Amino acid sequence: MGNANVVDAGRTKTLERGSALARHRRLAGLALAATMAALLAGCASKEDDLGLDRTPADQLYNEGLVLQQAGKRADAVKKFEDVDRLHPYSDWAKKSVLMQAYTQFERGNHTECITAARRFITLYPGSPDAAYAQYLMAESYYKQIPDVSRDQERTGKAMQAYAELVQKYPDSPYADDARKKILTVKDQLAGKEMDVGRFYLRKGQHLAAINRFKVVTTDYQTTRHVEEALARLVEAYYALGVVNEAQTAAAVLGHNFPDSQWYKDSYSLLKTGGYEPNESSGSWISKSFRGFRIM
Repeated sequence: MGNANVVDAGRTKTLERGSALARHRRLAGLALAATMAALLAGCASKEDDLGLDRTPADQLYNEGLVLQQAGKRADAVKKFEDVDRLHPYSDWAKKSVLMQAYTQFERGNHTECITAARRFITLYPGSPDAAYAQYLMAESYYKQIPDVSRDQERTGKAMQAYAELVQKYPDSPYADDARKKILTVKDQLAGKEMDVGRFYLRKGQHLAAINRFKVVTTDYQTTRHVEEALARLVEAYYALGVVNEAQTAAAVLGHNFPDSQWYKDSYSLLKTGGYEPNESSGSWISKSFRGFRIM
């Protein structure tokens, strides 16, 4: 009996050990399965993060259009970006880059619009829509033109963008508007030169002032600032004692704008010294206004 009990006890321990091992293996199997599932889920997540989903390009693009038309422009931009990112060589990607530019322009995100428009022009210079992309870029700079007292870098870029539009796409539907905007931009740039020139004039820095007014009279003759620029040249040259140039500026002013108050003021200034307007054909002022016609 004693031996039997020992055998039974040994069997029981063996069974318990076998059962425990089986449970351990089952748990290990479950843990491995869970780990593999987590890894697979992680891989799927990484694929999503990398944009490796397989949503068709046309579906993404149309979803973007729906969002854009619903006024959800930020979400629309993301959809268009997804098309461009997931299907970079498709026709839908081409359309999406342009729609990114347009939607960003509508949002007032002009820097982002410029980036997308420039990218479209770089990638698809021969596209019929390249003119529109150029127009969006120019308009974005135009919308950012600051007060005349501030730096005019964006104004200069607007000028350049509109000029490129007229040069490259002269027959496009946007060329006429670009030509009109160029006149407005030139007026702004001339206004900046006048603002700085007046500042120098008030400070008695006449040569620096003359350089600013010279830019207006040579580069921006068709703007509304040219009359004052000529009058200020009369004032600055007269203050320096360079009477012949002051007389020439007054003569050119009187010839082109005889009814201008600026001409009357310049004439009065010269009369205080016993002088009258008298044009010197060798003056840079006279040369720069040859062939000039009042717009």
